[in-house]
Parts: sequence; structure tokens; C-alpha cells
Amino acid sequence: MATFAIGDIQGCHDSLRRLLDACAFDPAQDRLWLVGDLVNRGPQSLATLRLIKSFGDAALTVLGNHDLYLLMVAEGGAKFRGKDDTLDDILGAPDRDELLDWLRRQPLCHTEGNYCLVHAGLLPQWTARQARELAREVEAKLQGKDFREFILNLWGSEPAAWDDDLKGWGRLRVIVNAMTRMRFCTKKGVMEFKAKGKLANAPEGYLPWFEVPGRKSADSVLVTGHWSALGLRITQNLLALDSGCLWGGHLTAVRLEDRRVFQVDCSPTEVQPLKR
Repeated sequence: MATFAIGDIQGCHDSLRRLLDACAFDPAQDRLWLVGDLVNRGPQSLATLRLIKSFGDAALTVLGNHDLYLLMVAEGGAKFRGKDDTLDDILGAPDRDELLDWLRRQPLCHTEGNYCLVHAGLLPQWTARQARELAREVEAKLQGKDFREFILNLWGSEPAAWDDDLKGWGRLRVIVNAMTRMRFCTKKGVMEFKAKGKLANAPEGYLPWFEVPGRKSADSVLVTGHWSALGLRITQNLLALDSGCLWGGHLTAVRLEDRRVFQVDCSPTEVQPLKR
């Protein structure tokens, strides 16, 4: 049995199929760990969701910002941001409700052994174990009777920092934003959401979240995506797997047992104009 961790797919269904073939993935005995952002911007979000759902327990995905955006749009908590969104096929599908219900029941963060699977990253104050407990608070809202109210209060970038005394929607928003949107933060964990691109683009006083000195999750191996400009980055305690498939890069898988890397080029029909 092998576990393959795969970077952001974003509706690149054909590339995913070819990557699974390259890995010789067998859902009867292997597992997939997906870093989130299964959908949007790529041309086949519906086919991607259906495929991953069909794998059942063989596939584990955490939620990314695009996955949550889909849930927000479906519930009226956000409007389409522009022509780059490619969610209409899902929203008009006969199995729409089944797919969206499946999606909202996926975790925000997953820990297993020394690994922590999360879309964007963790604030420096959080251990992987603490992050998993905080993720449960969000998951309870996503999967509970307050789902729609939660979705309607999810949008926004404030508060920008964690405080143990935070309560209500602000507390949940910080957890979601750190785990699905963060790239840069200060040493004290104040997040910044406007800067994108390369590490050199960090605003003054901010660092890539994984370079903050003394971050409490450094004793775990974080498996992440979200940051296509970062590219594939493999260190002792970080597997950053978004290698920009959607933008003409690669879709990447890492076999966790031996860290062997598998990659395929993005299918020509799936490449989008570069925007970061």
C-alpha cells in the first residue's frame, strides 16, 4: 500500500488522470492525500469532484479556499468573482446536492503520525495537534445545522491574527483563513492576504509562514498546496506540492513512504493564462 500526496488540481481532470496512471494508483490498496482546491478555474471541476468522490475511503482531501468558495457561491454567501470561475457545471449538475454535501463533510486539516495535511499552512502559535482540534470547530459548523449561517459569515480577512480568546464567527474565520488562504505572516502570526507570488514579494515585516522562527508545528511534516509561485518545495518538515499545473506547470504527487516524486505536464486544454 502506498500513499500519494497530490497538489492543487483545480479542475484539471485530464492531468489528474494521467498523474494517477503515472503513480500506478490502485484505489483497492493505495491512498490519495489531496491538499485541497479540487475545483475552479480549470475546465473540468465537475468531473474532478466526481472522480475523487468515487474513490471513497481511498481518497482523503482537505478543503482549500476554492472548495469553500464553491460552497459559499452555492449558498449565496459569495458572488462569482469573474469569468475565471468554472463552477457552473457543478452548480447545474443533477448530482449537485450530493457532491456539495460530500464536499462540506471533508476535513479542514488532517493529522496522521507525524504528518499534517492542510491546504495553506498553520499559524506559528499552533502545533499540528492544536490545529487539528481547531479544525474540528470549523468542521462542526460545516457539517451541522448551522452550515448556511456559517457560510454566510465566512467571507472576510478580519481578524487577521489568532487570539485564544477569540469567539464566534471571528474565531472561525481566522482558523479558516490561516488554513486555506495564508502565505505570509509576521513572527507574531498576523496574516497578510494581498501579497502573492514569489518569496521576495513578502511585505516588510512579514515572512513565509513556514519560515517563521520557532513555529510550533516545525516538529511535524506539513503537506500543503495553495502557493503555485512557490513551486514544488520538499524539506525535512514541509512538502509544498502546488507546482502550478493550472498555469502551465506540473501536477505533482509525492509518495510519502519514500518521497519519490511523480509529475505530469498540464494538459494543453487545461492551461490558463498566468495570474498570480
